[in-house]
Formats: sequence, C-alpha cells, structure tokens
Amino acid sequence: MIIINSVFPVFVLILVGIILKKINFTTDKFLIVSDKLVYYILWPAMLFWKIGGQSISNGTDLSIAYATASAVIVLFLLSTLFIVFYKVKKFDSGTFSQSCYRFNTYIGIAVILNSLGEQGLIPLGLIITFVIPIVNFFSVSILIWFSGEHFSTKSQIKITVLSIIKNPLILACASGLLFSLSGLEFPIFLHNSFSLISSAALPLALISIGGSFTLGKFSNYLSLSLFASVFKLLLFPAIGFIFLSLFNVTGLSYKVGMIFFALPTSTAIYALSSQLNSNTNLASSTIVISTALSLISLSVIFLII
Repeated sequence: MIIINSVFPVFVLILVGIILKKINFTTDKFLIVSDKLVYYILWPAMLFWKIGGQSISNGTDLSIAYATASAVIVLFLLSTLFIVFYKVKKFDSGTFSQSCYRFNTYIGIAVILNSLGEQGLIPLGLIITFVIPIVNFFSVSILIWFSGEHFSTKSQIKITVLSIIKNPLILACASGLLFSLSGLEFPIFLHNSFSLISSAALPLALISIGGSFTLGKFSNYLSLSLFASVFKLLLFPAIGFIFLSLFNVTGLSYKVGMIFFALPTSTAIYALSSQLNSNTNLASSTIVISTALSLISLSVIFLII
C-alpha cells in the first residue's frame, strides 16, 4: 500500500505533464518559464523552509553524506571503465556518464515527502549539499574530456565551480541546515508565506518533468540508454546499500539513502549535454527510460525498507 500511496501519485503528475504537452495545453515557452520558476524560486524556498523548520542538533550524523558520496565516486569510476571498454563514442560518452549517477531531485523530494514526511528532508538535505558538488564536478569533467574541444585548466575549474556555487538547491539546503542549527524559528507570517510558495512547488515541478519529455531519435539510442539505466537503477542501489552498511547508516537516513539510490537520472543532463557538445538525443532517451523504470526500482526499494 505504501508503494501506491507514496510512488504512484508522483508518476501520475508526471503523466499529467506528458498529456498536457501532448494536447498542446502547455507549450515549450511555458515549460521553460515553469522550470526556471521551480528551480530558482519555488524549490529552494520549499527546501529552505522545510529543512530550516526541523530540529537538528550540532552533533548531526554525516554518515549518510559519506555513504552516498562514496557510492557516487565508485559508480563514476565504473561508468568510465564501461565507456573505455565498451568503446562508447566520444559524442555519447559525456551524456552516458551523467546518466549513471545524476539523480532527479524533484522526484526524490516528492517521494520522500509522501512516504517519510518532512523529517526525511534532513538526510536528503545533507545528501544534496555534499553530493551535488561531486556530481557536478564529475559531470563537467567528463563532458569536457570527451567534448572534442580544448578547454584550459582554468576554464574547466571555472565551469565546475560556477555550476556548484550557482546551484540554488545546494544553497537552499545548506542555508536550511544552518538555520535549523541556529535554533531560530520562522515567524508565523513567514511560515505561512513559505507554506503557500511550497504548495505550488511539487505539482508544478512534476508536471514540468512530464512536459519536458521528448523521445527524439529514441530507437537509435535504446541500447545505451538501457545500459545507463542499469547503472543508475540497479548497480547504484546495490553499491549504495554496501556503503550504507559500511558507514552504519540506519533508521530514517538508511531509508532516505535507499530511495536516493533508486531515483531516475536527472533531466538536467539534457541541458548540460547541450552546453558541452554531447548527445542530447541520448539524454532524452535515457531520461524517459530511467524515469519509467524507476517506478519499478522505487517500488522494490519500498518493499525492502
């Protein structure tokens, strides 16, 4: 029952987004504006409010951050070995690499809120704050390496640093954690304001995900997309489970960690692939396939935890 209650509503809203785009109720222009609104305003405000409003002690256990970061590093290395030995084309390599370890934060937050409540955002906030910089570093590095263009070391560092410090989700989570540790509380008028803002964040984000789906030249990249989805939805949870055990992560953090490992690949891989000369058709294909298959991976995780 928890699978139906927690996972199904998330994918219903994504499906609504697909249908609305299909019948031209939403347009590309609307989706671009919607994505910016969610990414830069609604989502950061919700994360800051929900994490900042939780009670966190100064002795917060960072094991969940260490475990997830370690799993990302291992998966990056394995996906890079796959690129080399499977002889993945340079044009496909950067996109494929991202697909294996970048995660869809929107779906993660929606599923965790539905299943574990607001308290589940504390360990997720730690994951986002610690792991997204590592993910961005790997993504940008591998894209530049296989882009076929020359980037100076200074340019590589600049692109990577900017992608991290300009990420509103990292800033929101870090700020929320600091606010919570301060012991301060939100005044009622701010609490109510954030509540109204947050009520629009989840549905709009999920509908936007559905609307952004495009199959492109789907059949041409089916094999590589499936390989990427196996890395993301099968190998990642297996490796993640090992590291959660090694770092003795238990309780709520363990549940959040396992959900995190089973999330589909991020829709952000399309934009980054486009910016750094990698295969956007492969990105589209992998986003669609991994999102569809994540309904299975998340359901399996809920049966386990």
